[in-house]
Amino acid sequence: MIEKQVMLHIENLTVKFDNNTVIENLTLDLQKGQIVGIVGESGSGKSMTALSIMGLLPKNAQMSGDIIFGEQKVYLNRLTEPEYRKIRGKHISMIFQDSLTAFNPSKRIGKQLVEILQIHQKTTYRQAQNKIFELFEQVKLSPAERIFNSYPFQLSGGQRQRALIAMALANKPQLLIADEPTTALDVTVQKEIVELLLSLTKEEKLSMIFISHDLALVSQIADQIAVMYQGVIVERGETKNIIYNPQNEYTKALIKCRPTLQHQKFRLPEISDLIDSNSTLHENPTLIESDISDNKIIETKGVSVEYTDQKREKVVKAVNNVSFQLFEGETLGLVGESGCGKTTLSRTLLNLIKLSSGEIFFQNKPLKLIAAKRLKFSKEIQIVYQDPYSSLNPVISIGAALHETMSIHSPEMTRKEIRLKVIDWLIKVGLDESYYKRLPSELSGGQRQRVVIARALIPQPKILICDEAVSALDVSVQARILNLLNDLKKEFGLTYIFISHDLSVVKYMSDRIAIMQNGRIVEIGNAEDIYKNPETEYTKELIESIPKFFSSE
Repeated sequence: MIEKQVMLHIENLTVKFDNNTVIENLTLDLQKGQIVGIVGESGSGKSMTALSIMGLLPKNAQMSGDIIFGEQKVYLNRLTEPEYRKIRGKHISMIFQDSLTAFNPSKRIGKQLVEILQIHQKTTYRQAQNKIFELFEQVKLSPAERIFNSYPFQLSGGQRQRALIAMALANKPQLLIADEPTTALDVTVQKEIVELLLSLTKEEKLSMIFISHDLALVSQIADQIAVMYQGVIVERGETKNIIYNPQNEYTKALIKCRPTLQHQKFRLPEISDLIDSNSTLHENPTLIESDISDNKIIETKGVSVEYTDQKREKVVKAVNNVSFQLFEGETLGLVGESGCGKTTLSRTLLNLIKLSSGEIFFQNKPLKLIAAKRLKFSKEIQIVYQDPYSSLNPVISIGAALHETMSIHSPEMTRKEIRLKVIDWLIKVGLDESYYKRLPSELSGGQRQRVVIARALIPQPKILICDEAVSALDVSVQARILNLLNDLKKEFGLTYIFISHDLSVVKYMSDRIAIMQNGRIVEIGNAEDIYKNPETEYTKELIESIPKFFSSE
């Protein structure tokens, strides 16, 4: 018997694609007003579970089992598509991970939200608009009118995510499914969104499934946690019990492989190591030592970048009088909220953005003189971006992409020599020869990121800029990539600029950290000192916003 207070009951849910089982005999209950967190690596079945509930599985999926919703005990899996559309978006809503693809790029944000309201409610355009302005205020999106009239590409990742949350809440659903809703957000915005979702569950008695690869974040919001591994829930229980007394080896591994404020200078354990009963890696962690020279490799003096806003009403300083030094062999972390100038500053170092004032020196020589010789300069500084898929041509193989880079920077090499060298680079980043002929679509996010790192290292640069290079990866893949970056740094004597909204990761990777706010560096110093004794209130706020579940953090 299903109790009246049960909002969602899933019984023996199995999802297959041909002979591949992605969810196997999943059973899950969600009470009214309850938040259940689902955690696990990419490919564990988290998102597929959400899509099953929403009735949005791909057409080639084969599903069995029952999904029962609400006090009326509606069997969602037995509904026709027209029947499902009456429930989807009204009684059950979903916040998708990728806010850019979730919106129609050719329609203004406001028009899309108006349509959602008018599908399920009898309302005029003006009434719908007023309601949307209220929702924007609720999710702290302003100015409301500008957001309403903007296209998706005109908004930042954080703004789009808030708009997506507003869309999901528009019809006051009974059940909200949040699938990685804070992946693209900096820590302060993430904290605000979590607090918003918590308040909504209390005020509206909203039930929620919160899906994330970040176990610490889930622990901040969920009443219960379900841990998924290879399509199966391997452990479920009260949040406190899961965090402090996990029973399953996989759950223990998820907790241990996440960088914490205590992990500085030690190699991260990886999932495969931790679930291997014969492994002693986590018992005898490897010390990571930095070999930092006294030689300055980068120096900026009073760097500013200005632009005029769209309405040409005022001049905006994206980077404002920034001065710092970067030393050979060092990793400098660059942190701050979205829009603070981190990415703009990194692009000035690549000579992709023209300076309004100030000067940049590379190895004591003016950067503009070195950058004039583009091919030579590209060998000196390379960048790894957040999205590895958009960084790779989807129609050419991995081998062809790396071959192209190698031939540009080593024109003297024969095709055979280049092929062998490319395979060597694939091996260096933890892949093998079989990946040479694969397309980007055939690789996981972590594998694609390894390819992008290999491509960036082929010119053998002195400096590698990592711009949110691990933010889209689950904790296990993230651990592998961070270990890889540390290994490559040691092997090739690299210098890193590491940009991320994940402050735990930044602290783990960095020797020094620079805090940016409103285009300025407001604080810079030793990573350990920044976290233990922050000087500015802004830095304190950032640190306090880091999701934590260890009492000692």
